[in-house]
Amino acid sequence: MALYELTGDQTLSEVTPTTFAAAGVWERRDLQAALRKNIATIDADLMVVAEEFGEFEGSDRRIDLLCVDREARLVVIELERTTDGGHMELQALRYAAMVSSMTFEQLVDIYQRFLTRHSGLEARPDARQELADWIDESGSSDSRV
Repeated sequence: MALYELTGDQTLSEVTPTTFAAAGVWERRDLQAALRKNIATIDADLMVVAEEFGEFEGSDRRIDLLCVDREARLVVIELERTTDGGHMELQALRYAAMVSSMTFEQLVDIYQRFLTRHSGLEARPDARQELADWIDESGSSDSRV
């Protein structure tokens, strides 16, 4: 499906297809950072709790962005800038399985470190309270991909 730009004179001009690589967009430096700061572009009910999360025993794998939705479901966001996707659906499923046993206490600790790293301040709002305020009371324990 083509993408069009609407100009001031109400003309539609087809936008030339390109790739992230051709446009000089880097996965981590550009796309991931932009999504971390603007996660609502994917889903307004997501909150980023970790970036490059890799606290898996016996594995050096890393989740690009780990989020939580308002139902307390962990959401794995895995980015690829290759045209074939680099098997990201399998990677995301693997990561969802790896975080499926995460407890709320672990999530609080992970999110507190994320807040500290990205705020530049030690005196950051309490991660536990921010998560509690974010999550609906009904909650769920499922993972989303």
